[in-house]
Amino acid sequence: MGYFDIPVDHVRCQPVILDYLASKTISSNDLVVVSPDVGGVARARAFAKKLSDAPLAIVDKRRHGHNVAEVMNLIGDVKGKVAVMVDDMIDTAGTIAKGAALLHEEGVREVYACCTHGVFSPPAIERLSSGLFQEVIITNTIPVPEKNYFPQLTILTVANLLGETIWRIHDDSSVSSIFQ
Repeated sequence: MGYFDIPVDHVRCQPVILDYLASKTISSNDLVVVSPDVGGVARARAFAKKLSDAPLAIVDKRRHGHNVAEVMNLIGDVKGKVAVMVDDMIDTAGTIAKGAALLHEEGVREVYACCTHGVFSPPAIERLSSGLFQEVIITNTIPVPEKNYFPQLTILTVANLLGETIWRIHDDSSVSSIFQ
């Protein structure tokens, strides 16, 4: 319940992103799910489980200040794989861009960045459109001004997910079953 004195449902956009990734027809043998930091391991593991129990890799970084990250180490094998980096949000894209650069150094074939919230504070657009990513996949939970669009950007709608959630609440049905 947190800060509210009324029931609140946590709506996860994971199913929307997973459905889109499934349409990419990336072979599960070629896939590795990557957490851009140690704090996102549970999220990445949940994604990996839904993607045919894909292997997991972790970018271990040390933060030296607000919005400044330094990549230190990669845990896991990514050589020759298609990496799907999963995070909750991309703000300045420092963490995910440094992680993608490390993945390329380690021999990954392609990197897909996925997140629910594309905040895109400067210099995110420059980092995300620099050629490190095959595709940057976000949802429309935060509006992205058209001037911030770039060729690798894919924005997925959460309208059906929110509609289904509202319907289930109205119908007094289970919301959590959407996410199982």
